[in-house]
Amino acid sequence: MASNTTKDMTSGSTMKLILGFAVPLLMGMLFQQVYSLVDTIIVGRFLGVSALAAVGATGSINFLIVGFCQGICNGFALPVAQRFGAKDYDGLRKYVGNSAVLTIIFGGAITLITVIACRPILELMQTPADIIDLSYHYIVVIFAGIPAIMLYNILSAYLRSLGDSITPVIFLVLSAGLNIGLDLLFIVTFHWGVFGAAFATVLSQAVSGILCLILIIKKFDLLHLKREDWKLDWGYSRYLLIMGLPMGLQYSITAIGSVILQASVNTLGSTAVASMTAGSRISMFVVCPFDALGSTMATFGGQNVGAGRLDRLGRGLRSAVILGAIYSALILVILIFFGRDLILLFVSAKEAAVIAQAKQFLVTNAAFYLMLALVNIVRFLIQGMGFSGFAVFAGVFEMVARTLVGLVFVPIFGFTAACSANPLAWIFADCFLIPAFFHCRKKLQNAMTR
Repeated sequence: MASNTTKDMTSGSTMKLILGFAVPLLMGMLFQQVYSLVDTIIVGRFLGVSALAAVGATGSINFLIVGFCQGICNGFALPVAQRFGAKDYDGLRKYVGNSAVLTIIFGGAITLITVIACRPILELMQTPADIIDLSYHYIVVIFAGIPAIMLYNILSAYLRSLGDSITPVIFLVLSAGLNIGLDLLFIVTFHWGVFGAAFATVLSQAVSGILCLILIIKKFDLLHLKREDWKLDWGYSRYLLIMGLPMGLQYSITAIGSVILQASVNTLGSTAVASMTAGSRISMFVVCPFDALGSTMATFGGQNVGAGRLDRLGRGLRSAVILGAIYSALILVILIFFGRDLILLFVSAKEAAVIAQAKQFLVTNAAFYLMLALVNIVRFLIQGMGFSGFAVFAGVFEMVARTLVGLVFVPIFGFTAACSANPLAWIFADCFLIPAFFHCRKKLQNAMTR
């Protein structure tokens, strides 16, 4: 069963386990972000500010659709973590088989719908006329590549559920290197523009997914399925949908607010769009530790609930929050003093307005990163505990905050208001999630004492 690569998180020091699991996972996420960063840097440097703005204008809709796909994949893997913690390997394989079939169904349907509706969506978002064609050429390729994106996300989620956060990193490193090479080939040599950047990203993601599949076939006997494991079972499928759909909807509901905010920023012109694009790309990279902590807590929560170790949930939460607080303080200092240097990776020094606004966005967000750390840690822990539906409500709180800023404050205060949208969203979500954790834990404790 490849016991050397699995990890039991139901005993031992919570701080050591969380840190040991999160660090390799963080490396994987950082390399995953390299896809986006490399695209943006090469696009900004070789194709100019208009192309940079065009790619940036698709960011929120990309997050909405791809985030939904990632969410359901992560949700589908939670029952796998629970069965692994309970040592129920037959049930584990049934969940893997049923979730694989559901992933294929969802992947095909989402790809078809988004490719057809891509242009109307961009028009609905008020994408500036001077960049809408470029935006379409980029995002339609990303949407067409959703099967590749889902392949990697579902397989890597299986591996994480078994405690393996290390080996997928190796594949992402290789894929990141491939992405860089393909970006330069397609954009600089072949002159394929933003289409080339998107195609390179999809192709690289497909490679990482195929490598995960090869690893599972060769090393993880526990994930080798029998014919009957592939047969859809309503009991298993129902629980998978209960766990997966709320996680997907959580990403999408959150993204709806981002789409509305992006539409508001689009009305401010290409300079504002380019500024937020550069700032968002850097922010997405530096917040990867919070994403890693979140994914770690999903596995931690799933395994410990499966093993009946509810006493470890609070200790795990405290350990993760301490790690998140230390990193939040560190990255704030770095962005204050070196934020401008990072922005210059994306735009030339002569783009003074873009640089100033991008740094304003970065520092404003960084001042509230502890709130973001809490969002990820608590939300994913709750999901791992089996209360995936609460993620939807947290997403609603984030959506309300971003929508409020986008519709009310951006038209009045401009780009400054746009910078406050994320911090307000994180605060709103925390006000719901923190009490929700204690409620869910108490509910589990009551269920176990009956």
